[in-house]
Amino acid sequence: MKDLNIAGINVNLDDEGYLTDSSQWNEEVAKELAKIDDLELTDKHLEVLKFLRDTYNAGDALTIRRVGKSGVVTIKEFYKLFPKGPLKLSSKHAGLPKPTSCV
Repeated sequence: MKDLNIAGINVNLDDEGYLTDSSQWNEEVAKELAKIDDLELTDKHLEVLKFLRDTYNAGDALTIRRVGKSGVVTIKEFYKLFPKGPLKLSSKHAGLPKPTSCV
């Protein structure tokens, strides 16, 4: 585990860089986490992250297919926004646990 001060908030990350407490998440934390992965978040990225958080908090499973059917982005756009593994990276930047479907 690793403790970091991101955007003025002390956050705890697991060994893979995921927040251990999703309540520590906000947009500034997301932007800083994305910078660690060499990604600059746009408004569209943030829209996807908010969709993921809402979906997760509603108790629904996170899948690439669900994101593609959300109306927020198509699957192709999702891959373009998060090219190094869309669901894995977007979940990380959304402050959510690593999806079980991701290696």
